[in-house]
Amino acid sequence: MRDQKLHQLLKETFGYESFRFEQYNIINSILDGNDTLAIMPTGGGKSLCYQIPALYLEGVTLIISPLISLMQDQVMNLKEYGVEAVFLNSSQSYRESQLARNQITSGKVKIIYVSPEGLLSPNLSEFFDQVKVSLIAIDEAHCVSQWGHEFRKDYTRLGELKYKFPDVPMIALTATADAKTRIDIANQLGMKSPEIFVSSFDRPNIKYMILERTDEIKQLDDFIKTHHIDDTGIVYCLSRDKVERVASALNKLGHKAVPYHAGLSQNERSMNQEMFNLEEKIIVVATIAFGMGIDRPDVRFVAHLDLPKSIESYYQETGRAGRDGKASTAWMIYGLQDVVKLSQMLETTDADENYKKVARFKLDCMLALCEAAACRRNYLLRYFGEVGAETCGYCDSCIEPPTLWDATVDAQKMLSTIYRTNQTYGAGHIIDVIRGSKSAKITERNHHTLSVYGIGKDETKEHWNSVLRQLLNLNYIMIKSWEYRSLALTSKSQDILSGKLKLNLRKQDESVSKIKTAAKLDKKRGKVTEASHGEDSLFLALKELRNRLAKEKNLPSYIVFNDKSLHDMCAIKPRNASEFLLVHGVGQNKLENYGNDFLSTIKQFL
Repeated sequence: MRDQKLHQLLKETFGYESFRFEQYNIINSILDGNDTLAIMPTGGGKSLCYQIPALYLEGVTLIISPLISLMQDQVMNLKEYGVEAVFLNSSQSYRESQLARNQITSGKVKIIYVSPEGLLSPNLSEFFDQVKVSLIAIDEAHCVSQWGHEFRKDYTRLGELKYKFPDVPMIALTATADAKTRIDIANQLGMKSPEIFVSSFDRPNIKYMILERTDEIKQLDDFIKTHHIDDTGIVYCLSRDKVERVASALNKLGHKAVPYHAGLSQNERSMNQEMFNLEEKIIVVATIAFGMGIDRPDVRFVAHLDLPKSIESYYQETGRAGRDGKASTAWMIYGLQDVVKLSQMLETTDADENYKKVARFKLDCMLALCEAAACRRNYLLRYFGEVGAETCGYCDSCIEPPTLWDATVDAQKMLSTIYRTNQTYGAGHIIDVIRGSKSAKITERNHHTLSVYGIGKDETKEHWNSVLRQLLNLNYIMIKSWEYRSLALTSKSQDILSGKLKLNLRKQDESVSKIKTAAKLDKKRGKVTEASHGEDSLFLALKELRNRLAKEKNLPSYIVFNDKSLHDMCAIKPRNASEFLLVHGVGQNKLENYGNDFLSTIKQFL
């Protein structure tokens, strides 16, 4: 009986034929009254894991969400499916808040989105004493854990919910949590012997590309024009100033780009968020403040111009590309300054040593991904404890394996220069000495008289930056002083200086052939993931209709129907309401709202 009802809700409300990943098992765990922790990839359908139980159970489901914009999008989306939902947060006026509360107490609403600080406030806490709560869902649950990559203090009190609602099952959901973080989430929330479900972390439609930074704007422009011309994408930067500079540069180069960061006014942020939701062929340049919970399925690329501080951050952010399953790219450039900057930020915080130790490990793992000579995807999966194929055939390391070269002599030159300058100078000065710079700072310190002066003059600054960065990542050198960023040798360096150890390093390859090879693979991959109905004219007509209807209702077009639904319409060519219900993503409410318009357009092509 339960099974039949769950599948009925899935099809009649959301228009889906079957559950994905661990959705069915997660839902049954909740309905059995268990506390549940669900780790599912971005785009894997986490929302249905609490939305279906919310419709099945009596009473209401509380969903704790970290972002106001995310709550608004989710409520908007649910209403399109005919599900009554509201949110309660600080963006509402008193009248709007009262209206939402009246809807809740009248029994009309099944799903309520609320912020963590709002739910635990005395005002709302007393209000929910009057309401039958059947389920509590913690979305973006990595925010709960001190080992998570977006830890938020507001989330630390959510364990209090177990005391307030001792008999109500709780589900926590996130796309990124290693074993240590999963345990911490369960403990922080006070979960009782939770059932834990971990789906695959693999996103086979995403191609991973990581390059050494040379000229970031030119590299970004070349990447977009080669791989994703006229596509929607997100570019992440570490600072607000850089966000503004990059957005401005992209616009001058002919791309349509808008900035997004906390320094903008609320009006500017809302306007740029709305442009991202409603328009096509748009690029948002943003700090990591943008993107959590993004539902837009057709983001074709995510680019990082600065190194993320952990694999978890990287995976979460890159997962915002290709939620529709089509070929997409996670592209990143990095350099020595990223390593120094992130390390300095970590070491100068007030965090305790235990936290710093874990954070150092996470940063080291992120750097190891960048420097890896083997398959990027395999490395990511192993990090999260999943066994994958040795090669995926769809990352830059697999498309054209990197060249390893014998860097022993150059490493000895670098280490000797650091030693001869008394281990008190930063990377820039060391490279100037090794390349024989005639600058005043070299002669003033008499470093032009050293035996190591000019021993690397035949190589470029970029070459020595690469050698130095890899030596730092491999722990042959260390940053001795964060104030002056001075470099020093470690105990490991003696093996290289003495010649006991042969050192092979990764050679960065920016060749045109590599870019062309990757671009050809994009096209091939695109053909595999696109629907093969051969009805391009019909698809374009349906897309135009969808966009017009979305604009009339001021909705993102994907909330009306995503591309997968349109492709399904082209393949099935439904002639009536019954056949239209066979289309992926068409439930009863969408049939009533849009059936006549889409059937009329399809009829013209029959």
